[in-house]
Amino acid sequence: MVETFFIERQQTPIGHLVLLTNADDRLRIADWIDYEDRMHRLLALQYGPVTLRERTGRSAAHRAFEAYFAGEVGALVSLPVRMNGTPFQCTVWNELLRIPVGTTITYGELARRIGRPTAFRAVGSANSLNPINIAVPCHRVVGANASLTGYGSGLSRKQWLLDHEAGRPTLFG
Repeated sequence: MVETFFIERQQTPIGHLVLLTNADDRLRIADWIDYEDRMHRLLALQYGPVTLRERTGRSAAHRAFEAYFAGEVGALVSLPVRMNGTPFQCTVWNELLRIPVGTTITYGELARRIGRPTAFRAVGSANSLNPINIAVPCHRVVGANASLTGYGSGLSRKQWLLDHEAGRPTLFG
């Protein structure tokens, strides 16, 4: 069965987001328009053939991202999401949801939290395939020395998101 996703685009202070939701209004994909080709590759990899339809009206995800970027950094915490990946990827992505807003952890700590302390590279790989940017907060994972590493949407976006969540407003770019 071919799934139908509803697509909408949203301007943010750090670029245009592309949001895909399903009929139940669960967020399935959130990615940046400048990485839309990657989004389509992940979509095919994780879901196979899908039908995309333009959304009429704003989704719950759109409203939550709007609130998040307006300064309500906890607005995405209860946003309904649905992820589709391997069991290992889903374990990593579900653990990302447990990282509190305004904090970071290392890839090694994330690996320990899922009971795979030596799998930090595999954790990094799963992180890079996270289809739901920001709401499934892969940007909150940093290198062992707290350095900004491994954000597929660019380190300047990662820095902006971390500063935004910590209440340190910064300019993007």
